[in-house]
Amino acid sequence: MNNFIKILEKESYILADGATGTNLFGMGLETGDPPEPWNIHHIDRIRELHQGFVDAGSDLFLTNSFGGTSFRLKLHKFESQVFTLNKAAAIIGREVADGAERLVIVAGSMGPTGEMIEPHGLMTPQEATDAYKAQAEGLVEGGVDVLWLETMYAIEELEAAVDAIKDFGLPICATMSFDTAGKTMMGITPANLAKRSQELGLAGFGANCGVGAPDLLATITDISRHVSDDTTVISKANCGIPEYREGEIVYTGTEELMAQYVHLALNSGAKIVGGCCGTSFEHIRAMRKAMDEHQMNGTPSLMDIESKVGEMSAGSKAIFAGNDSAPIKVRRSRRGR
Repeated sequence: MNNFIKILEKESYILADGATGTNLFGMGLETGDPPEPWNIHHIDRIRELHQGFVDAGSDLFLTNSFGGTSFRLKLHKFESQVFTLNKAAAIIGREVADGAERLVIVAGSMGPTGEMIEPHGLMTPQEATDAYKAQAEGLVEGGVDVLWLETMYAIEELEAAVDAIKDFGLPICATMSFDTAGKTMMGITPANLAKRSQELGLAGFGANCGVGAPDLLATITDISRHVSDDTTVISKANCGIPEYREGEIVYTGTEELMAQYVHLALNSGAKIVGGCCGTSFEHIRAMRKAMDEHQMNGTPSLMDIESKVGEMSAGSKAIFAGNDSAPIKVRRSRRGR
């Protein structure tokens, strides 16, 4: 049985990892430089990143391959190394996961190409499909357990990516990034994502990045309205809001805030919960404790969310209120780990 399917059947909740980029900046990655070449030139640091999250309690981590398509790599003249860099990313992840004393999942991270599919842009659907297939070949060869599309914003690109990787025999998960209007950059709502993801047969789907925990929780709540109770909903929120301090970007989320976010996300219907930008090993450690102690307590209210993790934007409040959604389903309680 595939490891990802195995852990879904075994665990009530799954803790994912935190940030890749912001943690690598702390390890020496320069702004503007691609992190993927580090899979070859700084193997020890990528191993340290994954090991740090595993040691903090993550059940699942994403490979250092977010920008691993030819479209993204060509910006830095690495487009000829798509297979090599992605395979290397997966191999490092596989080594860390296999060295753990528990089942840990290696998710092959695949981000957007940065291009728009015609007629909105110049990229054809076939070019997008070819790019994602080439990336997946490296990740699969390196040994990932699941292919993980993240921070997507256009349904057309998500569809092209799924079409590219559906025949590799691995589960596919996808998360989209939603803004303060409660939609992606291309106007996709959480309800749109839920409907199309089920049609595509994704093993799990949800939201990552975007703004902060309050807005992402609105997204997760709305996705959960449109799926059955056994659907694997994914929640990976940024660690607070970014602020510019003394020449660098700092995320405001505390360990206490991210622990509260875990409780709220699980009660909102998520099964896989992690952090995105700004989420450190320390945050994940606090999130592990919160997940282990969690007791289901019903879908949180707007007051619950705002009192614990901060104010929700007006657009997300509308999504949370279900202005374009069906009534909230009653969800069965899940027992803690």
